[in-house]
This record gives sequence, structure tokens and C-alpha cells, in this order.
Amino acid sequence: MKITSLEKEKKEKANLEGARNVHKQVPISKNDGAPTFSFRVFTIEPNGYTPFHNHPFEHGNYIIEGCGEIVTENGESEIKKGDFVFVAPDETHQYRNKSISESFVMICAVPKDYE
Repeated sequence: MKITSLEKEKKEKANLEGARNVHKQVPISKNDGAPTFSFRVFTIEPNGYTPFHNHPFEHGNYIIEGCGEIVTENGESEIKKGDFVFVAPDETHQYRNKSISESFVMICAVPKDYE
């Protein structure tokens, strides 16, 4: 078993081509013995965004702070603290923080091999 808090987890600039002002923490990972999923936390700073991308597996997100939007090939949807987002396999998507002053923070659960 592992019990941790986000404050204890190392925050690093996300190494994602096409991203701006994004940081990543990984509180639960394959390194902890997680057999299926890893939980990552992304902090998208004001006016930041993730790449517009897709991948062959689903992932789930939970917004824990701020508000922003998710962009897909079908348009944009506003999301905020407390919202869940399911992204299907191969669905192209991007997260954006539209705030000029507050961070947008979300949990992202993915298969452990993609962490």
C-alpha cells in the first residue's frame, strides 16, 4: 500500500511536444506496483494547454482545481472543478486553461504503461 499527498510528489515540467505551461506529478505509478492504472496530476498554468493528440487507449480525468476547456474534433466544452471527463480510445483531444491568473489542475488515470 502507498499513501501520499500531492504536496509530497515531485512536480516536473511535462515533456509533451505541443504543450505549453504544463507540469506533471505521478502520485501512483507502475513503480509503486500498480498493476493496471497510473494516476497522474497535470497542472496547466494560466493560458497553458496540452497537445492536441490521441492515443489507442481510454483515460479518465477529474478536475480538482480551476476551470478550462477540452477541445475535440467536434468543438470545445467548458470544464471546471468537480467535473469528470472520459476520453475514448483514439479520440483527439486537448486541455486548455483559459484563465490568466489561476491554475487548472486535473487527475489523469491512464494504463500504467503510458505513464
